Amino acid sequence: MSTPGRQHIALGAYLTGSATNGDAWRAPGEDIDADIDFGRYRDYVQLLERGRFDSVFFYDNVLPVPDPAAVADTPALPRWDTFTLLAALAVTSRHIGLIGTASTTFNEPYNIARRVASLDRLSGGRAGWNVVTATGGGENFNLAAHTDHAERYARAHEFVDVVTGLWDSIAPGAYLRDRETGRWLDPAKVRPLNHQGRFYQVAGPLNAPPTVQARPVLAQAGASGAGKELAARIGEVIYTAEYDQAAGRDYRAEVLARAARYGRTADHLRILPGLAPFVGRSEAEAREKFETYQRYLDKDECLRGFSSYASLGVDLSAWPEDRPIDLGPIAETNSHKSRQSLIVNWIRRERPFVRDVLRRFTRGGHRIVVGTPRAIVDDIEDWFRTGAADGFNIMFTSSPGGIRDFVDLVVPELQRRDLLRTDYTGRTLRENLGLPDPAAPA
Repeated sequence: MSTPGRQHIALGAYLTGSATNGDAWRAPGEDIDADIDFGRYRDYVQLLERGRFDSVFFYDNVLPVPDPAAVADTPALPRWDTFTLLAALAVTSRHIGLIGTASTTFNEPYNIARRVASLDRLSGGRAGWNVVTATGGGENFNLAAHTDHAERYARAHEFVDVVTGLWDSIAPGAYLRDRETGRWLDPAKVRPLNHQGRFYQVAGPLNAPPTVQARPVLAQAGASGAGKELAARIGEVIYTAEYDQAAGRDYRAEVLARAARYGRTADHLRILPGLAPFVGRSEAEAREKFETYQRYLDKDECLRGFSSYASLGVDLSAWPEDRPIDLGPIAETNSHKSRQSLIVNWIRRERPFVRDVLRRFTRGGHRIVVGTPRAIVDDIEDWFRTGAADGFNIMFTSSPGGIRDFVDLVVPELQRRDLLRTDYTGRTLRENLGLPDPAAPA
């Protein structure tokens, strides 16, 4: 069942920060210059605010490209620096939460604490940080290979502790700015951190503008054992790629059970599976949009990307179209363990053909749904009411058309059923998500 007392779904939007936001970028009407035209993202966010989305989430990576031919047919290479883009959106939007990705493997806690705190002040309290350990990229940071999975997560726990400690190092009301007394701050409300840990030594305090939220919102996407533990301990918005409702309920139950060990409850978490919708005013219109998407997909490139992202150990673009996919033994990846497990289990259970992969999942392995606004909201409501999700992270398969379709067609149906607010009720991201202040006493 859905969380008692929670009436509205949490609604997030996923954007890449790159030139386009859909796999079928060659389709007519698709934006293919968003990496060089900030106005595209400004307009996307204005649409999302009209649709009363809680947040927009920007994915990011710093992966090496040893062979440029491998990205010759996909807009993967140009990408905005996440927090630069969010800073601009902070002053061109009014309500929507702004969640940016930053790796705990390739950054330092002080820099991230300062960057996110500055975004929170700039946006009036709408900042969030998506905590990732990174699926790769060590070759761009003086490393011969990617850091071990367990080591990455041990580092992430300490990294987050340092960041939140730095956010708490200046108490509210510390800055007096009193012209008459000449007192700039109250030293009793400043607490140097003096953190000495396994990975970090950080003195503090933080020299950033004071946050509007007591703490910016923490997002996480852990689905491996170590990932679930991190999500349970620190995650407030948790992104998943579950494609099966029963599995979604199991995931939510497991994360909540782990969270209970840290004194956290369902009130502290919003679990949002990814969902890629194709919506039409009729079933036929929705199907036509989906078939257009399929026509313009570079199927081989998408299958290669899907195979690589899920670490399948086989290139599905080379798999015979008339044979069900049959995976042999799969070596456990050091990269995206959760996505590997999810997709491998689905393939072994369903024994699909390669065409089924393209019709069921996006390139990144998220669930596709096709239908009228009523059918799509039926799906969303069923997941929510049965406790499989607290909402969804919408993975737009085209822009701006896919964003506009969802806002104009799906959002009114969500609001008609009272599943989504008709106006923003809070000032901050934390307030709009209904999340408690994690720094406040229980």
